[in-house]
Amino acid sequence: MEAIKNFDIRTRIKTKADLIIWAIVIILSLTSLIAIYSSTGSLAYRVNGGHPERFLIKRLIIVVIGFLIMYIAHTINYTYYKRFANIFLIISVLLLGYTLFFGVTLNEGSRWISIPVVNVTFQSSDVAKLALIIYLSAQLSKFQNTKGEFTQILLWIFLPTGIVCGLIAPANLSTALIIAVCSGMMFFIGRIQFSYLAIMGGVLIIILTGAFMFSGRSQTWQNRISNFTSSEKSVESYQVTQAKMAIAKGGLLGKGPGNSTQRNFLPHAYSDTIYAFLIEEYGLIVGGFGLVFLYLLLLWRSIVIFRKCPYAFGAFLAVGLSFTLVFQAFIHMAVNVNLLPVTGQTLPLISKGGSSVWFTCLTIGVILSVSKFVNENHKEAA
Repeated sequence: MEAIKNFDIRTRIKTKADLIIWAIVIILSLTSLIAIYSSTGSLAYRVNGGHPERFLIKRLIIVVIGFLIMYIAHTINYTYYKRFANIFLIISVLLLGYTLFFGVTLNEGSRWISIPVVNVTFQSSDVAKLALIIYLSAQLSKFQNTKGEFTQILLWIFLPTGIVCGLIAPANLSTALIIAVCSGMMFFIGRIQFSYLAIMGGVLIIILTGAFMFSGRSQTWQNRISNFTSSEKSVESYQVTQAKMAIAKGGLLGKGPGNSTQRNFLPHAYSDTIYAFLIEEYGLIVGGFGLVFLYLLLLWRSIVIFRKCPYAFGAFLAVGLSFTLVFQAFIHMAVNVNLLPVTGQTLPLISKGGSSVWFTCLTIGVILSVSKFVNENHKEAA
């Protein structure tokens, strides 16, 4: 009985980080394996002669590497990220600039950087999101004990945010908007004066409006908005219609794993519309509300870390990174249920992809690093 009382599951799995977050990541990763195996039938037929097992094996390898990245990141004391925050930001800005002019172009937008030697591509915006949140957490923590003049706030907080959003917006407006909203949330909890926030908000609106009007993708964005507000048929409206049909066919309980019929008609059922696909197979209760609950649970656990963390940097880091992931997930879900125009945002940890999963795992690893420190600190205090 004494052994049972002293049993500590964190000791068993060699981690003091938040076990609920670990559980959420495991559930979402297992969901992605099942969903991608089931949703890539048509793609497998076109690409490799009808063998979706290859996509399943590839996804399994990606998930295993992602968990390794997450575990390593969570073992590193999160305060080390603060030391290199400025370097991370500079590197991300350079990558964004390179991507804008020399990156791999897809759908009239240059978002990707290709590494030929290892045949890996990644979106520089994924690097920038992580780097900017780390940087803003470091800067906002400095202004907690001192009020900070407007010129300091402008130079060290607003300007870097505007540069990152401005470099991302021409090719990926939705990601730039997500980063802008998440940054604004951090400014708010970081107690930046409301008048400063209003000025920054106006500047960001000007930057993003300029990107919308003068970018090579401006016509694409205008078409998406007009398609969202119009009943005329188009590629985007076809995607929305098929997603609605998948949700309607799924009902409350779903058609069961592997029984989807809309996967043959849903554009990118394994990425852009995977939420609608999951509702068709698992129903609104499990596939719909279940996923919403998991992402909200992730945010709530990060808020718990935020409240317990004794240092401002770790608190801002945990809630900023988690809010970014959850907000992106909700944007994806809103598009699938036709509450927002088509954006192309993936569902974190579930949609098909390699580098995006790894950056998401790295992000969660940093959150777990903060959690680990908080749990160790509370244990010592007890």
